[in-house]
Amino acid sequence: MIDELDLQILHFLKEDSRRQWKEIGELVHLTGQAVSARIRKMEDAGIIKGFTISTDEAKLGNSVTALITMFMTCTNHKSFHTFLKTKTFVSEAHLISGEGCYWLKINVPSQDDVVRFLDELLQFGNCRVNMSMNQIK
Repeated sequence: MIDELDLQILHFLKEDSRRQWKEIGELVHLTGQAVSARIRKMEDAGIIKGFTISTDEAKLGNSVTALITMFMTCTNHKSFHTFLKTKTFVSEAHLISGEGCYWLKINVPSQDDVVRFLDELLQFGNCRVNMSMNQIK
């Protein structure tokens, strides 16, 4: 079970996962060792899955973001999952309720890359594509 201090620690880690435990400790009025122990406890419990970075996809040459809703026509969802895991430009994939079966977010250099990916997706079903015009958050 996590408490308010754990939530505060998580907040500071989400802001900057490279923050020193001692610095976080000063912010939440704990020692660096106590912060480290709480973080380790949250890792062991699966609350913290890992530490990662956030990148600016446009500066990496991936200036096109497409949001794709998949409508599966095949029943082999496992092969679809395996297929998605091979596509490094798929930044998010969600099994969804409501309209459609999956929601995918891709970051690619051009619209031609979106079209090529859509052609590959046809083996699994049909899709609806929305192009991101500007990321707000």
